[in-house]
Amino acid sequence: MAPTETSRVHTTLSFPKPSGEHWIEALENGVHVLIRPLQAKDRQREKAFIERLSPESRHFRFLCQLREPGEAMLDQLMKIDQDRQMAYVALAHVDGELQEVGISRYASGSGSGSGKDDCECAVTVMDSWQHHGLGRLLLKHLIDHARAKGLRQMYSIDAAANQAMRDLARAAGFDTSVDPDDPSQVIHRLSLI
Repeated sequence: MAPTETSRVHTTLSFPKPSGEHWIEALENGVHVLIRPLQAKDRQREKAFIERLSPESRHFRFLCQLREPGEAMLDQLMKIDQDRQMAYVALAHVDGELQEVGISRYASGSGSGSGKDDCECAVTVMDSWQHHGLGRLLLKHLIDHARAKGLRQMYSIDAAANQAMRDLARAAGFDTSVDPDDPSQVIHRLSLI
């Protein structure tokens, strides 16, 4: 559900006290979100988040048709070691419930032909929360973490039709080229050094 004028009144609701690294950020529409590393306790939130995405957003995120994530997929998505992988979740109060409204993640040395100093990233924002700067905030924290870990390059493989990701990548300084293995996809690359 999109933030409305009535939900804007609730921006003063307090977020649970996260342990460790976290940020409370204001979006362009004045709504506040909590951004912090993904934790094991977020498993059901992550599942609900994926299920609430539109079919188009699920397709753009996973590059396939997906109705709901299975347990094996959730196991993989929740496995974060913070050395080779990282994920930041954005949480917001929606209808009195703390919900996941966006996530960014990377995994290093994960793609075919990628080196140990490269990382593949993904950013996904709930449809009704798009176009308010949340994707940009999530990607910024992800880039900062990857640089701090000494990674040299970040890349993302996306559907060529995913204009929102193309715009986000361009704004963040990524270079974009057509995937030589699949012309329906593009590869966004950013030097981290």
